[in-house]
Amino acid sequence: MAEKKKIRLKVLRQDGPEERGTRRWEEFDVPWHPQMNVISALMEIQKDPRTADGTKTVPVVWEASCLEEVCGSCTMLVNGKVRQACSALIDQISPDGQPITLAPMSKFPLVRDLIVDRSRMFDDLKRVKAWVQLDGSHELGPGPRQSPENQEEAYPLSRCMTCGCCMEACPQINDRSSFVGPHAISLVRLYNLHPSGKMHAAERLETLMGPGGVQDCGKAQNCVEVCPKEIPLVDSIAVVSRQVTKQMLFGWLLT
Repeated sequence: MAEKKKIRLKVLRQDGPEERGTRRWEEFDVPWHPQMNVISALMEIQKDPRTADGTKTVPVVWEASCLEEVCGSCTMLVNGKVRQACSALIDQISPDGQPITLAPMSKFPLVRDLIVDRSRMFDDLKRVKAWVQLDGSHELGPGPRQSPENQEEAYPLSRCMTCGCCMEACPQINDRSSFVGPHAISLVRLYNLHPSGKMHAAERLETLMGPGGVQDCGKAQNCVEVCPKEIPLVDSIAVVSRQVTKQMLFGWLLT
C-alpha cells in the first residue's frame, strides 16, 4: 500500500510575549488532502501535536474566525510573505511538495506562536474617527442618497478587513513609528466620501496633519502589493494627501 502523501510545515513558535527564550522552529508532517489550506493543515497538527521526529509537543496556536478571507484574523507570514492563511492553498504555495514556513507578523506584539496583538490598528481607526458619526439616537429621517459614482468609488475602499497585511509590508511601521498606516488613511477617504460622513471630514483630516499622519508615508507602495482585497491604497494616500494640503491651506476659511 502506497504511503499517503504528507506536507511538512515549519512553524516559528514562542510560548508567550515575554518568553523569547522559548522561540524556536518546529517541523510537522501532516497528511495532504485535496484543496487543503494552511488553516486545515494547522488543524491536522492540533489532532496529534507531534513534531516530524515524533516528539510530543503542545498544539500550535493561531487565530481564525471566518475561514473565507473576511475577518482578517488569520494573517501570518507564509513562506516569508504576509497573507491570509485561510486563502493560502497548500497546492499553490508548495506545488512541488517543498516545506512550508509559517511565522507570525513581525510588526505587531506577539501573543503566542502565530497570534499577534493588532490593537494598534484599531486604535488608529479611533484616532482618525473611521466611522459615520450621527448626533443622537432619535429618528432623523432618511439620509442623503449616494450617487452610483460615489458608490463605485467607495465600495473597493469598504472591503478593508483590518487584517494587518499593509502594516506588515510597510517600511514606515516599526516600534518607534507613530504612522497610522495605509488602512487608516484609506478609511479616511472612504468616510470623507460618505454623504453623511463628510460632515466630519475636517476632523479626520486634522488628525492626519500631525506626527504619524499622511506625511509619514514613504511612498514604498508595498501596501498595495500585499492587500488581499486589492484595495487601491496608493490612490487613497494620494487623494487624502491632497485633501490634507487643501485643509492646511484653506481650512481656516471654513471656521
